[in-house]
Amino acid sequence: MDTKQTCSECGAVLDGDMTCESCFHQMLFWENENAANWAVHHLMVLCYYLQHPTLYSQDGVTVGKGLLTAFVKEGRSPAEMREANRDRVNSKNRNWKITARPDDKGSYANPVIWRMYAADVVRGGEPQYLDNVRSWAKSMYEDLVATNNI
Repeated sequence: MDTKQTCSECGAVLDGDMTCESCFHQMLFWENENAANWAVHHLMVLCYYLQHPTLYSQDGVTVGKGLLTAFVKEGRSPAEMREANRDRVNSKNRNWKITARPDDKGSYANPVIWRMYAADVVRGGEPQYLDNVRSWAKSMYEDLVATNNI
């Protein structure tokens, strides 16, 4: 019997024992097994966390949306963004938290209906990983814009 469940945070429909977290770990595995897949690591982690905003603080969500915009809309590279944000995110200079705290969990001003999820990337398989992560990031950016969250 094929069982389905839905992620309570992002809304993904998941098969059997699949969870969003298990999909995240599968993608990390593919990146560790095939160095070429590392090329989209920055997008994969960002997309996963932005679809599960309570993993971030509210400031973390804000910064994450800015990074997604820079990567997808502006075509900036991870190296460019590290250089541009070096001082801002350095823990010695930063007076805000990236990850969630019990009293500071990220959210969106408006509900978001995502068109693509981590589970979709995993279902697409490792041979399509690079293209699917890039498609996931593009669709997420568009979904955030469409819902006035960016």
